[in-house]
Amino acid sequence: MRILSGIQPSGILHLGNYFGMMKPSIALQEKGEAFYFIADLHAMTTVRDGDKLRGFVRELALDFLACGLDPSRTAFFRQSDVPAVNQLSWVLSTVAPMGLLERCHSYKDKIAKGVAPSHGLFSYPVLMAADILVYDSDLVPVGKDQKQHLEVTRDLAIKFNEIYGEVLKVPEPQISETTATVPGLDGAKMSKSYNNTIELFPEEKALRKKIMGIKTDSTPVEEPKIVEGSTLLTLYRLVAGAEEVVAMEDSFRAGGTGYGEYKKRLFEAVMDYFAPMRERRAALQADTGAVDEILVAGAKKANAVAEEVMGRVRKAVGL
Repeated sequence: MRILSGIQPSGILHLGNYFGMMKPSIALQEKGEAFYFIADLHAMTTVRDGDKLRGFVRELALDFLACGLDPSRTAFFRQSDVPAVNQLSWVLSTVAPMGLLERCHSYKDKIAKGVAPSHGLFSYPVLMAADILVYDSDLVPVGKDQKQHLEVTRDLAIKFNEIYGEVLKVPEPQISETTATVPGLDGAKMSKSYNNTIELFPEEKALRKKIMGIKTDSTPVEEPKIVEGSTLLTLYRLVAGAEEVVAMEDSFRAGGTGYGEYKKRLFEAVMDYFAPMRERRAALQADTGAVDEILVAGAKKANAVAEEVMGRVRKAVGL
């Protein structure tokens, strides 16, 4: 079974990225043949600075490897290092119905948030389909927010096959309906767009400042605190042990402790949780050539599969 996933290098990664995509993807390494890519072509719809994009790619690679991605089990590579992705994207665009793309909510949502409209942004689902189909992917784990794009991928593969024969493998989705939304500093979904993130590997002082700045209500110290929907508790559950979580929940209900103390506990738990990953990241950063070698090796493996798929596609369409 070949598992395919990707993540955009559009900024510094945060806890929402880790618990929403990275941690589940790392766990899947043992379930099959994993192909994980850094989606630098997709990032060009929002990142318009070459040096900045290259920096984001390298930081993302360091973060993913530090968090447990194993290059001996996984093909880890830059999207742009596989030319067949762009070739298949064009081929798919020739059979993609306009109505199908016009119904995609992601484009409308991004425009509403102030992202400049472009053909790249509009055709994002076609490039995503090429990302998936060019590797004969069997399983594609995505969150609920990407569910529609995966449905577009399946629709395009089926339509292509109806026209040209059984050329493309139609992937199976693995939609994560249970993954909890990671709240940001203001209680809304953690997102760079909302400027409410807690980064994965900030300096200790910066991390403490972020966590101490989490928005809470005005409940007095001596009064019980609301457990349901608490941003502090939601984040604490992600990084603390079961006993520590129960203790904090009981303390919330009992009253007598202020939010400042709970924020200190959360800070310490985040530091402890990511301590081993911080050490691995520092080691990788010190070995300047290691990351490049891993990405080159991953791209070599990805290209071998992609060229095989594109050979079938070219033959079918007459190229």
